[in-house]
Amino acid sequence: MNEPSNIPPILPTPPPKRVLQRLFLTLFLRGRSSRGLRRESAPKSIGEKLGLTLFLYALIGLVALAFIHRPVLVLSVYLHGMTFVFLGMFVAASAGEVLFNKEEADILLHRPVTPRALLWAKTGVLVQVSLWLAGAVNLAGFFVGLGASDSGWLFPVAHVISTTLEALFCTSCVVLIYQLCLRWFGRERLEGLMTTAQVLVSIAAVLGGQLLPRMMMGSAGELMEPGSRSKWILLLPPAWFAGFDDAIAGSGAGHSWLYAALALAATAVVLEMAFGRLARDYETGLQTLSEALPARPRRASRRWLDVLVNTPPLRWWLSDSVSRAAFLLTGAYLLRDRDVKLRVYPGLAPVLVFPIIFLVGSHTDRHDFGGFGVAFVGSYAALIPMMGLNLIQYSQQWQATDLFRLAPLPGPSALCHGARRAVLCLLTLPLLLVMGLMVWLLAKDHSQMLLLLPGLTVMPVCALIPCLGGNAVPLSQPPDEAKSIDRGLIMIAMMIFTMMLSGLAIWARWGSWFCWLVVVEAILAAGIYMGLYASLSKARWPSPE
Repeated sequence: MNEPSNIPPILPTPPPKRVLQRLFLTLFLRGRSSRGLRRESAPKSIGEKLGLTLFLYALIGLVALAFIHRPVLVLSVYLHGMTFVFLGMFVAASAGEVLFNKEEADILLHRPVTPRALLWAKTGVLVQVSLWLAGAVNLAGFFVGLGASDSGWLFPVAHVISTTLEALFCTSCVVLIYQLCLRWFGRERLEGLMTTAQVLVSIAAVLGGQLLPRMMMGSAGELMEPGSRSKWILLLPPAWFAGFDDAIAGSGAGHSWLYAALALAATAVVLEMAFGRLARDYETGLQTLSEALPARPRRASRRWLDVLVNTPPLRWWLSDSVSRAAFLLTGAYLLRDRDVKLRVYPGLAPVLVFPIIFLVGSHTDRHDFGGFGVAFVGSYAALIPMMGLNLIQYSQQWQATDLFRLAPLPGPSALCHGARRAVLCLLTLPLLLVMGLMVWLLAKDHSQMLLLLPGLTVMPVCALIPCLGGNAVPLSQPPDEAKSIDRGLIMIAMMIFTMMLSGLAIWARWGSWFCWLVVVEAILAAGIYMGLYASLSKARWPSPE
């Protein structure tokens, strides 16, 4: 008689796609670095990981209460416009790090994993996080839509479907752009084109999400009719998904059904191309990025960055050797490193978009609000170095910065000063020149250029804030896809500060005390700057854990 076996039954092996998606979701929740990681404190779900972010996004979505008893089309245009901005910024900022990671390629390319399964697993995580963000932004809108003038109980159902389609569309568009770059331009130009593609996606997301709601504050239905004077509305994706809501749960007009058909067709086409026909190009891209490119012959002359730091006035400003070395290190990564460029430039792309929207709005407005668009540009420009320093801290080579702690440095202040000056010279100054040219061309009255002064006056203070406590050491933090979510919160805080400072500048100009505002602001900024500078000089190395 055979004895019963103690061997446990063999469980069925889950599909590779499901295993991979769970793996990448775990990496998203816990990060890719073990430094400071505690098992008991690690988040177990997206909601736990992004609790504060989702709460603040839900507060932003309360603006939908202003659309109570308005037609479904007007409400949906606002909801999908805001959703498109947040999803576009998140996907554009995160896709490069999620889809193309050299460390993953060294492991996964030797496993029996198909390129399509790997691509679906990574994209599935992006879509999951996008849906959480979209749900938070649209939470109030679901209830407001029930009370719309032409709505019914079908609105929440229709809006869930349209928002899901929008998340799939945003993610698939970014994947498709990368794959087309691979197919058309090859490996030699892949890294530069990835950066350009993400910048363009970020700009398109903000423009597409902001222009349509600003245009439709009046007669939404007339503007979206195919025979209207603004036929370019057909090019804006938020209009398609808003038309889906109106067709199912709103007026059911003919033009709304046209936009709903566009939403379904565009999403289906992009999905089929990104995950069907071009999925093989994704494997080619992983192999390309994991291979070392042949070294280019260097010229005998010195690099222009070395020449720049040895030329006055930078030579005087970078008299300290440590600050000069940090300047050169930061500049080299900003100009050459793929991962840093994929993180910094798409993150700064909306900095140029929002001023353009306000400048164009002021240019077309009869009253011009006393040059509010110009004041907004100056206030917004003051925050460029703050955002740049927050982004330059992250790098896939972050372990190498442990050498900073081994060097005979009392603290990180000199490194922070070098990174701050590199961001001011290489990022902030070019953007200021571009924004100043836009103001000069679009402003109705060139005397309004003075409204740039309040924002520029506080720029040195804003550039020092990220350095407090030695927290702006360049390239010292591991990249974590979740941190790209927080960039939306930073953008919201920046918008609030910009609005307040711009409103104060306009009030001072109307009250004829603008000069006193600039003088008092300059004195306060100088005092705060010296206090922050002294505090940074006393900073010591924080604990690595």
